Amino acid sequence: MPKKILILNGPNLNLLGLREPEIYGHETFEMFFLKLKERFDDIELTYFQSNHEGDLIDKLQEVGFELDGIIFNPGGYTHTSIALADTVAAITSPVIEVHISNIYKRESFRHHSYIKSVALDSIAGKGLEGYALALEKLR
Repeated sequence: MPKKILILNGPNLNLLGLREPEIYGHETFEMFFLKLKERFDDIELTYFQSNHEGDLIDKLQEVGFELDGIIFNPGGYTHTSIALADTVAAITSPVIEVHISNIYKRESFRHHSYIKSVALDSIAGKGLEGYALALEKLR
């Protein structure tokens, strides 16, 4: 039976390919997701994105007791949302936090992550490949 893993992206990640290409690149996440599905064809991979904190909490609660893993890029909520951190701490599915850019080399307000302390691992600054690295860890 293949492992079931969700990639969960937070606010503004729906703009990949358009948003600040010097930081985030030119590829949409949907294009990259198709490549991930081919590359990790032994994993049942799903994807969800929302710009709304409550939707992200609802999704984590919905699947966080049944999936084999969650790869979570909380976007800007990384630095502000105790509620998301509480949800990650409450669920049983392992969560790996991923950031496309290196948040520790950007503006100082981005250096703190509420998610990092409750996640299994955190990957930052590896571009979209960070998602693949997270999948390898959850495989």
